[in-house]
Parts: sequence; structure tokens; C-alpha cells
Amino acid sequence: MGAVSSLAAAAILKGHPPGGAQRWTRSNHAGCPVTLLEGPAYAVGVVAGALCGGAGVPAAVAGLGAGAFGALDDLVGDGSSKGLRGHLAAVRRGELTTGAIKIVGLGVTGLATAWVADRSCERTGTQATGPLATLVGGAVVAGSANMVNLLDLRPGRALKVVLLLAVPFASFGRGSHLSTATAAATVGAAMVALPDDLAGRTMLGDTGANSAGALIGTALVARADLRGRLLALAALTVLTLASEKVSFTKVIESTPGLRHLDALGRSPQPSTTAVHHGRPLGDAVP
Repeated sequence: MGAVSSLAAAAILKGHPPGGAQRWTRSNHAGCPVTLLEGPAYAVGVVAGALCGGAGVPAAVAGLGAGAFGALDDLVGDGSSKGLRGHLAAVRRGELTTGAIKIVGLGVTGLATAWVADRSCERTGTQATGPLATLVGGAVVAGSANMVNLLDLRPGRALKVVLLLAVPFASFGRGSHLSTATAAATVGAAMVALPDDLAGRTMLGDTGANSAGALIGTALVARADLRGRLLALAALTVLTLASEKVSFTKVIESTPGLRHLDALGRSPQPSTTAVHHGRPLGDAVP
């Protein structure tokens, strides 16, 4: 259902773009014009698919909440502050950036998602929970939302990572129905969005990337105990801090296997001008 609902949402948004098509047009890494409408189409479509699959309130909170804060950055953010460190430095100077608002918003969204998911798991007896597990789970959802956004720097890259991470949750029946249904909708919506993203015609932007990442985090939280959540949070923390110092794009392009996977299916770009098209929380290094 994630695929069908995403296709429907994309058709509606392309036919009637809110505020006009120009409002949603940006330049990608090669300086080519692309539309951000893939993002809201993905967020709305994947949540509709997850709800139809029985994922319930946690998927809606994660997908729509993270997507909404991503949309704020897409449409209003000016990119004056870069990275987690840059946004926090701006706050210390008394400046309130959209990135800082998104940091708080993703945290609240993650915590609300984990709380609702844990209450659901408690009722069904599928997962042992507690206040600490919920707190860590909220951080995992928020961190996952930002991590996918960190990878949305080249056509198709973020969606490939989404598929690699979500397919195992959707394929293996062990675990809660919330996890399986959320992951299945995430996979379906990603497969629909991938062709145009690879061709450089559309991009997830913060709206779609944050939504996709938050839903992957939700699928993980619904299946993992406290130990699993702590391990996931540790990995996300290391990667986020590393993104402040190391360019993920340079690492990928210098590693043969990763470089091949990253370029697979991507249309040739007419320019190599490095123009970043998103503003994730940890994008200090382009």
C-alpha cells in the first residue's frame, strides 16, 4: 500500500503543487533543477500505506511529524548555519534557525513515537519496555531521521539506504506487526520514488528523508529491546559526530564497493558542481 498511496500523492501534488511549482524547485548537487515534491508525496504516501497495513498511530506520528519539521527546513530554511554544531552555535548567539527548531522537533517526534509504540507493545506483550527504553527509543527515531537526511546528497543514495535497512524488517516475520507493517510501507514508497530520484528529476529533501528515517527508526524500536536500542543509538551518535568532520560523499567515492553501489542506476549528470540540496542537522562537511 505504501507504493500505491505514494503514487497517488505524487500525482496530486505534481498536478496541484501548493504555492506553485517554483516554490518546490531546487538545484541538486550538479546544479540541475529538481522538485522537492517527492518529499511530501513520500511522507503522506508511506504513512497512508503504513496505516492501511495496520501500523497504527506510531507510524503516523513518526512519518508526519518528522516530515513536517523537514518541510519547515525545506521551505523556510536559508542554510546560513550548517551542521549540528552550527545550529547550536547560532542558538548560543541568540539566533533561532529552522535547523534548531528541527532538532527540537525531531526529538519531540521521536519521543512521542517511542512512547506510543511502547504502550502498544506493552498491551500486546511483544516487547518489554520502561522509561529508559522509551527515552532511548525516542533518540533512535530522531537520530535515524537525521541520518537518512545526511545521506541525501546524491540522486538515489538515501533511498538505496532506506531499502537496505527496511527490507529486513519487512521480510522477516519475527517481531511486532508494527515493525513489519511500517517497514513494508517504507519499502513500497521508496521503490516508487527511486526511479525519478535516480534520474535527477526529483529529490526527497528534508521532508522525505526525515520521514523515511523516522519510520525506519520506528520499525527498529518496535522490534528491539533496551540493549538493541542502545546499540543503535551508539552507532547513530558516532555517525552523526563523524559527519561533522568527515565527508560521507568522499568516503563513498573513495571506496570501490560503496562507489559502485552508490552510482548504480544513476543517470549521468551534466555538471559536477557541488551544490548541496538539503540541510540535515549534521551536514557541516558537504
